[in-house]
Amino acid sequence: MPFTTRRFALLAATAAAGILAAATLAGCAPTASSTTPPTASSTAGGDPTAVATPTPTPTDPPTPVGLTCDQVMTADQLYAFNPNYGADPGYEPKAGSLEKKIADWQGVACAWKNQTSGDVIEVAVAKPPASQLENLKNAAITASKPVPTYGVPPQVEGYFKAGTAGQVQVFRGSYWIVAESSAFFEPGDAAPLMESVMGNVPAS
Repeated sequence: MPFTTRRFALLAATAAAGILAAATLAGCAPTASSTTPPTASSTAGGDPTAVATPTPTPTDPPTPVGLTCDQVMTADQLYAFNPNYGADPGYEPKAGSLEKKIADWQGVACAWKNQTSGDVIEVAVAKPPASQLENLKNAAITASKPVPTYGVPPQVEGYFKAGTAGQVQVFRGSYWIVAESSAFFEPGDAAPLMESVMGNVPAS
């Protein structure tokens, strides 16, 4: 069975399981100018023993995402999520991270810091080269678990990986959204935030 077919089969099964569980419960950073993509990626919340997989050099360019951090997450939405969070003006995506890859692909990488705990939430949005989307999705499902609460596949593919920092990846249309934070212990911790972000990011 081709990898893509297996991915959609797993996503469909996960979505069905999420719907069944819900029914049971009811019963009871600034835009980067570089267009050169990195050749490998790793994440802050990943398995420290995992080896980064080289990403083939795309033959087509990324599309500038055309969003600012204030458009990705409004001040009112951030306050509703947690009033202790504010902009992190010194934020720079880490080298080798998915957020850095997004910034290099003319996306936007943003961060907000909890003024009490010091936890930082990173959110990055890109429109990657079209030739890379399938590779990104396959890498996400290999390293993470599908999450039906972020959206119903195939329109939305959502994934979560636990670790020192929990990591969310969402694919919708031509957009790739990554969110990462030590405050994300499980998929539901990021769900309200992702609902706001996806409401602000165009659907295609």
